[in-house]
Parts: sequence; C-alpha cells; structure tokens
Amino acid sequence: MGYLLFQITLFAYILSTAGYMVYFWTQRNEIRTTARGILIGSGLLHTIYIIVRYFEAGHTPLTNHHEAVAFFAWSVTWGYLSFHWRYNVRNFGTFVSPIITILMLIATFSSREIVPLPPALKSAWLPIHASIAIMANGFLALAFSGGIMYLLQERELKKKRFGLFYTRLPSLEALDNLNNHCLAVGFPLLTLGIITGSIWAKQTWGAYWQWDPKETWSLITWFLYAALLHQRFTVGWRGRRAAIMTIIGFSAAMFTLWGVTYLLGGVHSYVG
Repeated sequence: MGYLLFQITLFAYILSTAGYMVYFWTQRNEIRTTARGILIGSGLLHTIYIIVRYFEAGHTPLTNHHEAVAFFAWSVTWGYLSFHWRYNVRNFGTFVSPIITILMLIATFSSREIVPLPPALKSAWLPIHASIAIMANGFLALAFSGGIMYLLQERELKKKRFGLFYTRLPSLEALDNLNNHCLAVGFPLLTLGIITGSIWAKQTWGAYWQWDPKETWSLITWFLYAALLHQRFTVGWRGRRAAIMTIIGFSAAMFTLWGVTYLLGGVHSYVG
C-alpha cells in the first residue's frame, strides 16, 4: 500500500509542476488555481504516505535515503504553502514545484527497503534532530528558489530588454524580502538541528562534537548563512550579493546532505 501511495503522490506532484509551468507561459489564473489545488492535494497524500511508512517501518521514517529525501520534498511543499498563504509572490510555485518533483524522483529511485535500526538510531532524538534538520533544508530550498528568481529578474532589468521573466516575476524588492523571510525560518531550524544533533551525539558517543565529515560540513553551511545574515543586519547586504550567498549556502547544504554521505563517509554514512 505504501509504495502505491507514494507513486500516486509522485504523479500528483508531476501534474502540479506541469500546471505551474503552463501557468507561467499563459498567466491564466484558473490554471494557477488548479495547480495549487493539486499541490495541496499532493502534500496531503504525502503526509498520509509518511504516516503509512511509519507503521510499515515501526519507527520514524527518516533513516534511509528514500525516507530522508521524501521528507525533504514534503518539507519544501508545506514550507512553500505556508509562505503562499502569508505572502503573495507571483510565480513562486513555478520555481519551487520542480524542486519538489526532482526530490520525489530521487526518492523513487532510492531503495525503499526497511532494515532494522542500528543501535545509534534507537533514540528519541531521531525524530527530533532528523526532522528539524531536513525541514531547515526545506526552507533553505525556498530561499534558493527566491535567489534564482532574483538573479533572473535583475538580469532582465540590467539588459533593459524586458522579456519573459520581467513580466512574470515579482519586483526585486519583493524577491529580496522573500529571501529574508525564508532565511528567518530556515536558519534557526538549521541552528536547532545542529544543537539537537550535538546533544544526541553526547548521549550516543560521549562527546558533543567529533568533527565527523557531516558535522563539519553542517558547521560550514551554518557559517555561510550566519555570515549572510550578519552582513544583512550590520552592513545592509541586500539584492544580488544576498541572492548569490543564498545559492552558495544551499549548495553547501546539499553537499552536506549528499556529497558527504557518498564521498566522505563517516558515522552518518548510514543515511545512504
């Protein structure tokens, strides 16, 4: 049942992404409304899938690559919807929905095998630390999307050739504010993820920090975003520099999620 539900959810995400793409070209509001409705339905189906997976596995479904990436996609979905209900950012869904679909496709081709938990994962800290860390990536993905949109709009304005993106993307100020709002949620979650991971490490291995590759790259990612926010509040960094730093920071976050797991190993490599 779980696999069928996942496939239905993936198909719904693909339909939603296609709808947002069509809306981007046509700018017909009824198509946007339909795409958003399908995305909400996809998010609800995805929530049910995570619950079903929990009962199938007998533990929090965040312990292998399939589960982690699927939860990542779920976090991006509901993070986007929460921002949409509060802020009206034109065509944001067109840039976010492909990320969700790509994540779901990655999860599709990842092993769904349920294996017994290693001793280190048999802890109440598993759902706390893992869910917070992945939700942080979800909001950072939204900031990344906003950064891409900012650079595309700025390029149109600089060239003074007002084409496809100029008429469809929000103002630079709106996109910069979006970037800031996403970081205002994502960075505290990233910080909390590192803190809860350190507490868990202390209980499991007897030390708060071991300089494991994933711990090290998590810290590097944290410093990148901390530097961006520091420059925003002290020097007034906005616009292009902030957008570029957001993209660099998200790249570091994705290397922490995937690059470290498959290239550097370490005690966190069981996530793969």
